[in-house]
Amino acid sequence: MQVFDHDFTSFAEGVIIPHCFYDLRLNIGYVQVGTSHDTSEFACDSFRHWWYGYGCRIYPNATSVLILCDGGGSNSSRHYLFKQDLQILADEIGIEIRIAHYPPYCSKFNPIEHRLFPHITRACQGVIFSSLEVVTDLIAKTHTKKGLKVFVHVIDKVYETGRKVAETFKSEMRIVFDKILPKWNYRAIPIN
Repeated sequence: MQVFDHDFTSFAEGVIIPHCFYDLRLNIGYVQVGTSHDTSEFACDSFRHWWYGYGCRIYPNATSVLILCDGGGSNSSRHYLFKQDLQILADEIGIEIRIAHYPPYCSKFNPIEHRLFPHITRACQGVIFSSLEVVTDLIAKTHTKKGLKVFVHVIDKVYETGRKVAETFKSEMRIVFDKILPKWNYRAIPIN
């Protein structure tokens, strides 16, 4: 079978967008695979799935959660749309969500880059991604001798691109920016 070494969307039958969480304490990766667009709503839906599927049971007494993010893409440190979707999520689950973005060119220091991504890459090497099922099966089989486990979930929702922040969000938001590096560190405070 002939394949290309780059993505050519004109030849593709679909798209696969991974969004990952890594629990440092438990050495477990959680991969949500989207089939639509990489949006802030998708990033928050990924966290929502992790929280309801795993997080609230593993950490039943949690009053806050820390998420380490890179600074671009669907969870961009600059865009208020991500902060708006995050605020909606914090209100829904009732706990504070603390975000710490890595500055530009520093995401290589994020533990997920060393403890999860290389192992998923290794599990997928040499395989042609012919279907969503092939990809999710490969990711789910990712493991290490040190006990890394990976859970995979497909989010089949169609995400709208080009969404705008609500006009009132900036004046009414309950996002608290840290005094140190406020551009990259902030908290979404739930309404309750």
